[in-house]
Amino acid sequence: MGRSQTEEFERFVAARWSALNQLGSLLTGGDRQRAEDLVQEALVKLWSAWPRVADEAPEAYARTVLARLAARSARRRWWGERPSEQVPEVAAVGDLSASVAERTKLEAALAQLPPRQRAAVVLRYYQDMSESQVAEMLGAPIGTVRSHTRRGVERLRQIFADVNETAG
Repeated sequence: MGRSQTEEFERFVAARWSALNQLGSLLTGGDRQRAEDLVQEALVKLWSAWPRVADEAPEAYARTVLARLAARSARRRWWGERPSEQVPEVAAVGDLSASVAERTKLEAALAQLPPRQRAAVVLRYYQDMSESQVAEMLGAPIGTVRSHTRRGVERLRQIFADVNETAG
């Protein structure tokens, strides 16, 4: 790969790192360390494919690889850590704390979904992709994506209803 392609790749990574990391975090149910590992693995694969995809759709390629890696890595379950029962309290820091608290609640709820449901919900609603795009990214039929999305949203509603019930 030539110097200009390397520089293009570096610019792409610098520009999209945060968005890819956020997607990875949602796909892993809020596990930021695992998300970073998956993003790095996806970028290694993107680097290998860069000459083919640089002029077409490098971000779409990276998101597809990331979604597939997240779904696959969830099957290899044990990560050496155990999730805690409760999310730690968020210290009050003005308006920012409310959005952080909401994001933390969402990530905790997403973490309770099975990996394929979580991926379908995140890609469909957070990434605002069509069902056919999600199906292509996950390598699954559209009917399966619809089913995973519907069940995932139903489960999230139940989780939030249970949280509100206990809080109220």
